[in-house]
Amino acid sequence: MPWFHSRLIVACLALAWISGCDRGEQATPEAMTRPVKLFTVEGGSVDAVRTFPGSIDASQRAELAFRVSGQLQELLVREGDLVEEGQVLARLDPSDYALVLEDRQAVYDNSSKNFQRARELVADGNISRLDFDRMEAEFRSASAALSQARKDLEYTVLAAPFSGRIAQRAVENFEEVVAKQTVLWLQNINQLDVVINLPESVVRSIRRSINPETVGTSTRSAESLILARAEFEGRGGQSFDLKPKEVATKADTQTQTFKATFVMDAPTDFTVLPGMTTTVQLDMRQLVNLDEVKWVPVRAVQAGSGLEPRVWVLDPETMTVSSRGVSIGRMSGNQIEIVDGLNGGEEIVAVGAPYLAEGMRVTRMELTEQAIPRAGESS
Repeated sequence: MPWFHSRLIVACLALAWISGCDRGEQATPEAMTRPVKLFTVEGGSVDAVRTFPGSIDASQRAELAFRVSGQLQELLVREGDLVEEGQVLARLDPSDYALVLEDRQAVYDNSSKNFQRARELVADGNISRLDFDRMEAEFRSASAALSQARKDLEYTVLAAPFSGRIAQRAVENFEEVVAKQTVLWLQNINQLDVVINLPESVVRSIRRSINPETVGTSTRSAESLILARAEFEGRGGQSFDLKPKEVATKADTQTQTFKATFVMDAPTDFTVLPGMTTTVQLDMRQLVNLDEVKWVPVRAVQAGSGLEPRVWVLDPETMTVSSRGVSIGRMSGNQIEIVDGLNGGEEIVAVGAPYLAEGMRVTRMELTEQAIPRAGESS
């Protein structure tokens, strides 16, 4: 947890400690007995296994467009068609580009002859170097123009860059299209992306759980320890393994969540298409030592005189409490992570902590009782 975040939590806890002091505990601890609500500390992570709604997207997709303008002469595919890499999908009318190519070829041939003749003449001193440089420039310009004309003619044919399925057509035959105007949407649905939005607490678990000695120094190594499965409605509990692909490093400004993408192989016994929904279960127990992670109610953590976080631990034999320093980590709802200071199994005060003193006797609070002084109650 960032330093300033920890200090902010401790400062808030300090307010509760100060308010308790303002009430003025004048009697000696031995002479008083306070009713408190207790909490038993257990090991475990409240968010090691989580479920999230997810959406399906194609792992590979492209908006296909011609690189030149013209009239659409042939549109050879329909929506839903399966196509192979390199397959011709559409053609523009090539007539204008063929004429341009023929013209550029003639200009090139002429400039090539003039340039070759100029090389002989300049060697014999029959033309100036300036005239030779001009003819060389014309030749190179004609060569470049011819190369571009050939490419433009090739660009009148639109082919599939990868194997996949035609998701959508944007134009029809004989329409005029301009360069870079989307003509077709192509998706590879042999593999699918499963996208979920992760809250900050989960992303922090992934990032901070990297152990250089065991999983390397990259975030990808830690992400590979996440077990993820996708389930689809109506499939009777059937689930599919997911492989981590990427986790965004910048939160969405509207939702304050991080986009996480997983990859799954497309099912063979039923259809899953981009835009459909799924339920994703994340199991991150391999990233977390469950014996070391402990969560307690936020109200159980108080600030000491030096603003250090502390909890009140019960001695069950004497029913007295003692203050113990702890190190805090993340917050999740109304719980806070204890990184160090508790072993597990202790009973700590969850309600009534601001009104306790070292060695004070306590009783287990009944549900109908309250742990703070009533109006007019003397301390």
